[in-house]
Amino acid sequence: MAVDASMIFGGVAAVAVAVAAFLLLRRRGGDDEAAVARAVENMAQSQAALGGRLAQLAETQAAAQAALAERLQAQERALAKTVEERLAALAKRVDDGLQQSSQRQTTSLHELRERLVVIDAAQKNISQLSAQVVSLQDVLSNKQARGAFGEVQLGDLVRNILPPSAYEFQAAIGGKYRVDCLLKLPNPPGAIAVDAKFPLESWHLLRQAKDEAETIAAGRAFATAIMKHVRDIAEKYIVPGETAESALMFLPSEAIYAELHASFPEVVEKSYRAKVWIVSPTTLMATLNTIRAVLKDAQMREQAGLIQKEVALLLDDIGRLDDRVAGLSKHFDQASEDIRQIRISTDKVAKRADRIEAVQLGDDTVEVVAGTLPQPGRVSD
Repeated sequence: MAVDASMIFGGVAAVAVAVAAFLLLRRRGGDDEAAVARAVENMAQSQAALGGRLAQLAETQAAAQAALAERLQAQERALAKTVEERLAALAKRVDDGLQQSSQRQTTSLHELRERLVVIDAAQKNISQLSAQVVSLQDVLSNKQARGAFGEVQLGDLVRNILPPSAYEFQAAIGGKYRVDCLLKLPNPPGAIAVDAKFPLESWHLLRQAKDEAETIAAGRAFATAIMKHVRDIAEKYIVPGETAESALMFLPSEAIYAELHASFPEVVEKSYRAKVWIVSPTTLMATLNTIRAVLKDAQMREQAGLIQKEVALLLDDIGRLDDRVAGLSKHFDQASEDIRQIRISTDKVAKRADRIEAVQLGDDTVEVVAGTLPQPGRVSD
């Protein structure tokens, strides 16, 4: 493009020099008509040379434009192919991930059904379990021993169902309390505290009551003991911003749990209002299996989040690609506009050359075409 521009400027300079020579000779008079003719002839030759150079420039520019268009089309096809391949690979990865997630969910549901079958079988043996719990009176006569028994049973249930990362025993809560077990769930609901309680004395008094008065008194003592545990758990182990809005009270005896729900529904209702859910070994097992399913679902959501992140990055790449193609298109449009302006300039130069050739020279007068040559006796700018 630099060489072509120098050719144009050289041709225009030659024409300008020829016109200046013609004007100079014209001012000197009519005796140098031969010199004027030679100047006109030189102008014609310069105009012809300029026309040839402009034609050569137009051909060169057309070839360059065709090559540029071909390169742009090739790049566009390559980019389209690359984007299509990446989208196909991403679609395959998404499909594989969804299939794996579906398989894992099916496996989880199958395991949950198996656990529910185990729970149904355990419920059929509630009466046998109650008898076995009663036989532990001598062993559990000490409060510390009862507390240790409840914590051991709670620990066995949690370890058998949940992964180690999903719980913590004797976890610190609120900066001054420690709970028997803290179940680590994602928000919501957040971490859930589980505390084991074993109100054995009041339950034995209830079971050993001989008349209605003793039964009523023992029932009140049993309800009072349960509600005290409920209030303690609600005050100590439900910490806003640190734990969930509810907690679990674990009763390690199916007999006590059954008696509570059968004879003291008002106590159960009060515990619900205090957001403390009372569970037995059987119901805690079902709860832990549900928590396990929730944890697996959270892991699946994390994988889905990674897929969404990759899709967002791909969209960003496509946006940048579109911006770059738009910038390239602007450059192409600017090149076309420059060629159009050059053609306009060459057309004007050709028209002026034609007007110079149309000037007729006489012995005494010169017919001047309006707007092309200066009047005799006037100095042009």
